[in-house]
Amino acid sequence: MHAIWDELTGQDEAIRLVRAAAAGDGLAHSWLVTGPPGSGRSTLAYAFATELIARGDDLEATAAQVAARTHPDLGVLSTEAVIIKIEDVRQLVAASQFSPAVGRYRVMVIEDADRMTERTSNVLLKALEEPPERTIWILCAPSEADLLPTIRSRVRTVRLRVPSVDDVAALISRRDGVSLPEAARAAREAQAHIGMAHRLATDELARSRRRRTMELALGIRGVSGAVQAAAELLEIAGQDARAITEERDAQEREQALRSLGVEPGGTVPPALRAQLKALEEDQKRRATRSLRDGLDRILVDLLSLYRDVLLLQLGVDLEPVNLAIYSELATAAARAMPAQTLATLDAIAEARTRIDGNVAPALALEALLVTAIRRDAAGAR
Repeated sequence: MHAIWDELTGQDEAIRLVRAAAAGDGLAHSWLVTGPPGSGRSTLAYAFATELIARGDDLEATAAQVAARTHPDLGVLSTEAVIIKIEDVRQLVAASQFSPAVGRYRVMVIEDADRMTERTSNVLLKALEEPPERTIWILCAPSEADLLPTIRSRVRTVRLRVPSVDDVAALISRRDGVSLPEAARAAREAQAHIGMAHRLATDELARSRRRRTMELALGIRGVSGAVQAAAELLEIAGQDARAITEERDAQEREQALRSLGVEPGGTVPPALRAQLKALEEDQKRRATRSLRDGLDRILVDLLSLYRDVLLLQLGVDLEPVNLAIYSELATAAARAMPAQTLATLDAIAEARTRIDGNVAPALALEALLVTAIRRDAAGAR
């Protein structure tokens, strides 16, 4: 098997399906790759695109161009904002009408297709109903339910599963040069999310932010503590978001200035300021999404924490996600009743829904963390 598939783990059935299709066995014009975050949806989509485009003897060159998103027969739409803009879909649909320039097929990939509004989805629907003979669409989304029924009825679905912790640990260890025990801890704490496992295995700041999240949640003893913890968790999410976006923002601005002929530190002519303004708006949208993603990572970590506590309270013999803080888990389990832990788990799910619905994150976190108040043993309730 070619190296383009090496970044996927635990998805043998899906890989067999799309490779057979690329070879001509059951090839549909429209595909939907679904799976939980970190399962490798876009990775599979681009590997599939590579085999669809390549003409036998040019697989290596095609793989390099697809990886760089520069192949003339590849169209890509990915968003770092909260939603996919309708104009971007219109442009991709227009590009899909051309015949392949050098490859076997023209392949159009939409990452995070669940971020399309209904109006935007309807623009895409027309292209899926009557695609050109040599054009293949590949959409990526967490689940089929995230797309309109009219879209779902016109695609063939490939479902990815959550890879095992052992599979992810082996991949991280092999690819990133991390010891297997370290990779296993990262994979377990990331709950088999490949991208997050990579960050936890290779970035000490990411690990320290996660540790602090656990400490804050387990240390709440009153309402004032819950409010303070909410403020600090919001700051942690912001730090995480900035760690991902700041360096990229600076590189993009530098490249934009260079392409406009402006020297570093030079004054931007008024006629060119609109172009930089558009870049800054895109970066603001990306920052908004990155902050939301950071908040959701914190909430997923808290779900794992209270899931571990509940398992200990119920005497279930399963390995904790947060095995490294087992003694703290045991103390927390003894400090509350299972019903309280379940209430906190419900509150975390509610906080995710509220933040996704544009409720102020600080308010959503405060409401959640009030349910996480635990008295010391003498005043346990």
